[in-house]
Amino acid sequence: MPELSASHHAVITGGGRGIGRAIAMALTRAGATVTVLGRDRATLDRAVAEGAAHHAIVADVVDAAAIGAAMAEAAARQPIDSLIANAGAAESAPFARSDAAMFRRMLDVNLMGVVNAAQAVLPAMKARRRGRIVAVASTAGLKGYAYVSAYVAAKHAVVGLVRALALEVAAQGITVNAVCPGFTDTDLVASSLDTIMAKTGRSRADAVAELVQHNPQGRLVAPAEVADCVAWLCGEGASAVTGQAIAIAGGEV
Repeated sequence: MPELSASHHAVITGGGRGIGRAIAMALTRAGATVTVLGRDRATLDRAVAEGAAHHAIVADVVDAAAIGAAMAEAAARQPIDSLIANAGAAESAPFARSDAAMFRRMLDVNLMGVVNAAQAVLPAMKARRRGRIVAVASTAGLKGYAYVSAYVAAKHAVVGLVRALALEVAAQGITVNAVCPGFTDTDLVASSLDTIMAKTGRSRADAVAELVQHNPQGRLVAPAEVADCVAWLCGEGASAVTGQAIAIAGGEV
């Protein structure tokens, strides 16, 4: 785990639960000052009360104006050194039943959520000639999965964005990377397990086995494992790492 100082301000979208919450905790433990953003005030306040973060701001990443205002509020407290664009959502359906509205929803939250947050923090990072941007993508940004075509398309777009933006800002002291977790032990995956069980009548153990069948380690990824990689990318030791999409998936990719 890298050591960060309290002068290092990290802002995490979707930071109240799941992987975002684990990232907040990891960065807080590393010594950084952490602000979490999300839509649910109670969840965010709980993260602060339980020591996973220092500050919380309510904002929806789909709303560019709201995210711009939230980032300005966070930066007024302390300049932003790291942005972790973690907020996301997943919907599943066969392609034939994946209408344009579903594709727009998946692109809005998973891709434009990253775009909106990055555009809000980049001007100040460029002016200071320093910064870290980490997008939480997915192995779905590196390979295909059946029945989640809209989600896969959006996550592939995030990885493409990271690779392109990294080239634009590489000479300005800013790194841009993605982490790509496989199926991770979060409430989002728990919901997927519930769906599998309801539709198939399988046990939870069998449902988990279906999700992890392509992971050579045969298990769900722990949120803390994703968080440790993000913390490293935010540290000085990763200064030469940019434009990468790092799979955290037990060898699946």
